[in-house]
Amino acid sequence: MYLMTEDARVVCTHELGIVDIAAGQSLVTIEGRRVLVEPDPAGRAIGGCPNVGPGIKACLTTLVVKEGYSDLLRIDGKRVCLDTVTGYTDGTPPGIVKYKVNRPGQRLAREMG
Repeated sequence: MYLMTEDARVVCTHELGIVDIAAGQSLVTIEGRRVLVEPDPAGRAIGGCPNVGPGIKACLTTLVVKEGYSDLLRIDGKRVCLDTVTGYTDGTPPGIVKYKVNRPGQRLAREMG
């Protein structure tokens, strides 16, 4: 499992909705790019979700991360985000549409577990 950086590509499961990534820490970098830590990427805007129509709400925001934080690695007490991060979006139907990592943003550092 690779560590995520601010260059990660996170999308809603409709694949075209791209999550706006911002790193929550600046102490640790990989190739000059900040590593993501909890609560990243929760509460981030999603742009471009194509899931629209009557009674259908596009994915606009990521909700709390359900899994994908490291149990081994922490930065300033916060768990590091791994490329297995996933959670739900605010899109419809509620509790069904998730977000996921398509690309962790780097391929040098990973957690061996």
